[in-house]
Amino acid sequence: NNEKSVPQLLIRDLKFENTSLAKLMFSPDQENHPSKAPVKYGELIVLGYNGSLPNGDRGRRKSRFALFKRPKANGVKPSTVHIACTPQAAKAISNKDQHSISYTLSRAQTVVVEYTHDSNTDMFQIGRSTESPIDFVVTDTVPGSQSNSDTQSVQSTISRFACRIICERNPPFTARIYAAGFDSSKNIFLGEKAAKWKTSDGQMDGLTTNGVLVMHPRNGFTEDSKPGVWREISVCGNVFSLRETRSAQQRGKMVENETNQLQDGSLIDLCGATLLWRTAEGLSRTPTVKHLEALRQEINAARPQCPVGFNTLAFPSMKRKDVVDEKQPWVYLNCGHVHGYHNWGNKEERDGKDRECPMCRSVGPYVPLWLGCEAGFYVDAGPPTHAFSPCGHVCSEKTTAYWSQIPLPHGTHTFHAACPFCAHQLAGEQGYIRLIFQGPLD
Repeated sequence: NNEKSVPQLLIRDLKFENTSLAKLMFSPDQENHPSKAPVKYGELIVLGYNGSLPNGDRGRRKSRFALFKRPKANGVKPSTVHIACTPQAAKAISNKDQHSISYTLSRAQTVVVEYTHDSNTDMFQIGRSTESPIDFVVTDTVPGSQSNSDTQSVQSTISRFACRIICERNPPFTARIYAAGFDSSKNIFLGEKAAKWKTSDGQMDGLTTNGVLVMHPRNGFTEDSKPGVWREISVCGNVFSLRETRSAQQRGKMVENETNQLQDGSLIDLCGATLLWRTAEGLSRTPTVKHLEALRQEINAARPQCPVGFNTLAFPSMKRKDVVDEKQPWVYLNCGHVHGYHNWGNKEERDGKDRECPMCRSVGPYVPLWLGCEAGFYVDAGPPTHAFSPCGHVCSEKTTAYWSQIPLPHGTHTFHAACPFCAHQLAGEQGYIRLIFQGPLD
């Protein structure tokens, strides 16, 4: 067995310089004087993008969006309820300065709930629309797509005004999520077909067409995190079990002991894109891009080699994260042996997709390895020892283990685990593999 004759190297065996890395571990936010910096409530990161959108981040359309305390509060809270077609109800809807939610019960009856200014909260709106009330424009995520041209042909299932997040302006800066956002006329309309009902205290509530789903992880967003249960959030922020399908008319059961309060690591699904919420405090404990870059340099400094060509392998820089480099490491996904690119062992009768590993003869897919550059997806600061299968995105062991357990909504009624960096559905027994590098022979 020629496997024993060469020095093998798992990246966790490298002696990482803890002192230098410790300085890079924490976000630059902490180095600034907190009194000068605006208060950051948290960030939303879209799953499936490895640090930026394929054609670059532009304006309100980007792969991550930071929510900062606004110079002036713009939150709203419910106030007066108008029943049926009263002049006051019509006035509330037509008034461009008045936020309101209209619940159409029948052609003859509409309930309009007026919303009034709330000086204690800030409101942020998310959706597919590029109109000015939307703070963060989100389009459908196409797994593994490298250009926006791939994404435009798909009929979007994301609502134009999908949801809103309300943040308390005072500590502890609690953030809460609500289905639906206010349009340019400051209205939310729930039509005849939308699920809606009267609550026990006489208020109205409802669900949007494809719904806003939320999952809060257990044990926060840490190396001990475990997946929570997916729930649906209503227009008024109440929590429900899932409907039979995304757009079913019948709502799920109300879950009394859970809230719409976002936690570090909460996932928000808008039916076409999934967002990760990270609190400012959580981000301060997350590895930075600097830290990930230091880890990349540490691996490359260990000069891992291809066991066939004996050429030195190196992970390309984070900026070149889409183009396969000639020194790029490749991996056999069934065994984890890392090589440089070579044509050896191609099995033509298997459509050329499966290859035989020269080290251990196991047959399976052979793919290039890419570093996971979006630091917000990491649950710890461990070295990049594991790769997701079948896409080859590399990150820490605990990060691969966490994401491989998360059932992400797909389409209108299925769930599957996916790589957070490219949204590809995970394959194989675990959905990830431990990487085995060969050290230099000298």
